[in-house]
Amino acid sequence: MEEKVIAEQFMKGYDCSQVVVSHYAAELGISEELANKVAACFGGGMLQADTCGAFTGALMVIGLKYGHYDSGKLQTQKEVMMAKSGEFRKKFFEKHPTCNCKELVGYDVSTPEGFKEAVETGRMMSFCPKLVKDVIEVLDEMLKSSHSK
Repeated sequence: MEEKVIAEQFMKGYDCSQVVVSHYAAELGISEELANKVAACFGGGMLQADTCGAFTGALMVIGLKYGHYDSGKLQTQKEVMMAKSGEFRKKFFEKHPTCNCKELVGYDVSTPEGFKEAVETGRMMSFCPKLVKDVIEVLDEMLKSSHSK
């Protein structure tokens, strides 16, 4: 997904978590509407400038793809899910020092003042789409490699 397309999604009002999860909706067998609803409370660092929405969105995608649910296979499924989420976290932290929204963006986007500053300075639209693109690229690589196994 191109940064420009991601930025357009932000301009429509979608959050980073929603862009990540809805990007994989068809592949995961869910509607874009459901993807956006599930991810809605995770943008802006869970609406409190905490854990980055792109990061939590990626974990939702991993859970939807690899999450443990079958009572006869829970342990095996859980091991796969934990390995995949660990692989994602490792790759994320190779590029970024933290997954904290406030630290990544440099503003407390959970407050009206902080959000306004992040938008007015251009930080929100210069940084967040790039971060979402990075997360989607990591997920694409992870999901593609799992198809060959």
